[in-house]
Amino acid sequence: MELHDRIAVVTGAGSGIGRAIAHRFAEAGATVIAADLDPQAAEATALLAPDRIVPHQVDVRDETSVRALMDSVLARFGRIDILVNNAGIGTTKDVVETELEEWEQVFAVNVRGVFLCCKYALPSMLARRSGVIINIGSVAGLIGIPKRAAYCASKGAVVTLTKQIAIAYVKDGIRCNCICPGTVDTPWVERLVAREPDPLAARRALEARQPMGRLVRPEEVAAAALYLASDEAAAVTGSILVVDGGWLAQ
Repeated sequence: MELHDRIAVVTGAGSGIGRAIAHRFAEAGATVIAADLDPQAAEATALLAPDRIVPHQVDVRDETSVRALMDSVLARFGRIDILVNNAGIGTTKDVVETELEEWEQVFAVNVRGVFLCCKYALPSMLARRSGVIINIGSVAGLIGIPKRAAYCASKGAVVTLTKQIAIAYVKDGIRCNCICPGTVDTPWVERLVAREPDPLAARRALEARQPMGRLVRPEEVAAAALYLASDEAAAVTGSILVVDGGWLAQ
């Protein structure tokens, strides 16, 4: 699968899944704008393929910042072929323990961020009648998971928004799909585990809930994204691709 001469914007590209997607797309021939709230993290990702990855700072919660990102890409490259909405955060609380501010912070990144990036990337795609949007959801958007109230709700919104965008623009040459990973071996999960009284036991518990007995690797999510971004998936839109080591099959 190839992405030669494609222009791709990947948010949350400074680490984990986003970094893996940016690198995989670059290997496939795309020019990738690695966008992240942390400019140094974005620059570190760009070092993986300096000739193909361009770092860019963005705050997906902020309309002005998102618009500036898309305007910059269009001014430099003339188009946006692929948008990957990967930036995301989460909390580890049920409803009663979740403060309103925490709830709103999660939704600002996970839902508003996806909306804003789509809003400002889509006009260029519509003008050319061609474009691919890949939203990174989660298994948590498909089932209820303890201690993930805001995260589950926000990722459920991403799943539904994916389907709405897909059906709204299917006749305009736009494809929109969602990848729902299980627990992925990322820095966020490392920090989550490190806060537990017994980090090793906590990690093993996360591994055990996926029948494969291990965490998903970021590169495996990136492989799914490459497929959805490529011409091999030309007939795929409005779909939810689960990459979870068998979790939902139980």
